[in-house]
Amino acid sequence: MKQVYLDNAATTQMRPEVVERMVQVMSEVHGNPSSTHSYGRSAKSLIETARKNIAKQLNVTAAEIIFTSGGTEADNLAIHSCVRDLDVKRIITTGIEHHAVVYIVDYCAAKYGTTVQHVNLQECGTPDYEHLEKLLNASDEKTLVSLMHINNEIGNQLDLDRVGKLCREHGALFHSDCVQSIGHYEVDLKNTPVDFTAVSAHKFHGPKGVGFAFIRKGTGLKPLILGGSQERGIRAGTESVHNIVGMDIALQIAYDNLEKERAYVRGLKEYFKQELEKQIPAVKFNGKCGDHENSTYTLLNVCLPCDADKAAMLLFTMDLKGIACSKGSACQSGSQKGSHVLSQVLNDEDLNKPSLRFSFSIYNTREELDYVVGVLKEYLDSLK
Repeated sequence: MKQVYLDNAATTQMRPEVVERMVQVMSEVHGNPSSTHSYGRSAKSLIETARKNIAKQLNVTAAEIIFTSGGTEADNLAIHSCVRDLDVKRIITTGIEHHAVVYIVDYCAAKYGTTVQHVNLQECGTPDYEHLEKLLNASDEKTLVSLMHINNEIGNQLDLDRVGKLCREHGALFHSDCVQSIGHYEVDLKNTPVDFTAVSAHKFHGPKGVGFAFIRKGTGLKPLILGGSQERGIRAGTESVHNIVGMDIALQIAYDNLEKERAYVRGLKEYFKQELEKQIPAVKFNGKCGDHENSTYTLLNVCLPCDADKAAMLLFTMDLKGIACSKGSACQSGSQKGSHVLSQVLNDEDLNKPSLRFSFSIYNTREELDYVVGVLKEYLDSLK
């Protein structure tokens, strides 16, 4: 059976070079990075080299990079500590953030009484920047703004500079989940007015279970996990040396080949969109994902022209045909609830139609996309 993996927004295939280097580290480097003997120093050297390399890629200092278990932990670290330790009384966010943000914001509201306000969304799902400014003007309370750079379901891009400048003007802290953008876009964190970001290695062909938080120097963030002085006292626990090295290699390769690989993947997305429009003329594209200038080049969220009840077996059928895609984000798998993102950006008519997210990588081909379009058309034709 043909196998087609189009769920790269959930996780990506590791590059062979990354696997090779990680295996080498696991085979040869045995020490605990906190140990003072030569074994420990060897491990520590690898971590600090990776930290410097990553910091250089993002134009920040090594001290501003804190290794974590992934994007979710990095999001939790920033938001929880801002409320618990930095006297943040109000969080401004949207209803279409990743659950790693949504759930910790709800937790802070319940535990600490934090005020939560939502920025209005435009019809396409982009935050209303003018409404954000009104919210910032409405209160002098210490405020954290948390808005993701690229939405993981509909691909909309946030104007980081615009939001960051608004936050600076109003004395607010700015956190952005950059899990879908770092490794796919050039991001200069030194000159972008954002205080905290979250990054995950497995979104750019690195290993799972490792990521990092960018914490701007001087913000005073305190640790979420206690038990040791690792990561400059911000994140206790023995570092995963091989994963950190793998992440470093993956990010280096991503940026070394960014222009060429981005052009290739963008071409796949454009081709897939064109073929869908040819074969399924009534197809729609959710959010701004069909707008090549204002969305990520890595995904399409496709609204299909049929009743959702009739298409109840669609995702199962795709899987039987060897096609991996997503009904929403991977973090929702096992949940019977629909997408919290689509519920906020689609009208009632389109909410009653099936939507699938297809996300692309350098390992996909046009031939695979032709196969997927054919399967979709055949399935929809069978419902008539």
